[in-house]
Amino acid sequence: MLKRHKTILPSGDNAALPLLIVNPKSASGSTKDRWAEMAADFRVHFGPFQVAFTKHAGDATEIAKRGAEQGRKLIIACGGDGTINEVANGILESGGCCELGILPSGTGGDFRRAVGISNTEREAARELRTGETKTIDVGRVTFQNFDGETVSRYFVNVSSFGLSAAIIERVKKTRFLDWLPKSFLRGKTNFAVSTLQEVLDLGPTTVRVSLDDGEEKPLSTVNFCVCNARFFGGGMMIAPNASLTDGVFDVVNIGDIKTGKILLNAWKLYGGTHLTLPEVKASHAKKVVVTASEDVNIEVDGELPGKLPATFEIIPKALKMRVPKKK
Repeated sequence: MLKRHKTILPSGDNAALPLLIVNPKSASGSTKDRWAEMAADFRVHFGPFQVAFTKHAGDATEIAKRGAEQGRKLIIACGGDGTINEVANGILESGGCCELGILPSGTGGDFRRAVGISNTEREAARELRTGETKTIDVGRVTFQNFDGETVSRYFVNVSSFGLSAAIIERVKKTRFLDWLPKSFLRGKTNFAVSTLQEVLDLGPTTVRVSLDDGEEKPLSTVNFCVCNARFFGGGMMIAPNASLTDGVFDVVNIGDIKTGKILLNAWKLYGGTHLTLPEVKASHAKKVVVTASEDVNIEVDGELPGKLPATFEIIPKALKMRVPKKK
């Protein structure tokens, strides 16, 4: 049975060991099934380590925060983009004094792609062991949660609203593929089917946007992305020019574009060539403020924590990360 350590000792040898925070439900539950194999692969390169398994949403944030406050030097997120986001939030809430590492085990892997970490556990473990420290920017978004409270959350990858949030909401509600074996990659198939369904029901949303405290302007959008990194949506290169260290967001808006044109040009999102479409506009900003006259949900690193209005702010050089060493 998987058990989570409720107490992480900050002293002696324990504080020197890397802490691996594992989401056993990631990769459609295969992380739990493959944990013994994954742990062996990790141990080949790292030797001893400590592990904590999450039980519910938000658990990874609390574990990471407690671990960082108790003196951990390296905390590793094992899961998908949502798990990485939670662990990053815990480290940042503690003051950001330890490094974030990634051991990929999820269906998305968008932030892993941006950082250049291998998608196999053994190779990723080697890269963590032999890697170097890089200090990256993070985003902070202040928004309304679903209880009507104003809250803030950090993000390392992309926060968006529109089509992307609607797709994620549909994926989380849909269980029509749960009868398939895990080897059929239910998560990715579910995402693809949900994308097609949402595109067929597509319609633009009108919001008001201000960049860097400039004039607030109305904007028609099918999908609006505030990007710290390049990828989202399971490999779409939404912001091909984004950098984790340039101190600005890449802001990408997909305007009022017809359903047929989206379907014909969807492949461009994976190659990052969609910026040539006249309906797509890109800009840079350190601060983005968005309001709407209707309920518009936002997604943050693949999760749905609330809705507009929202203020997005870049925090330069806020998080230390263990990344593969440049060749």
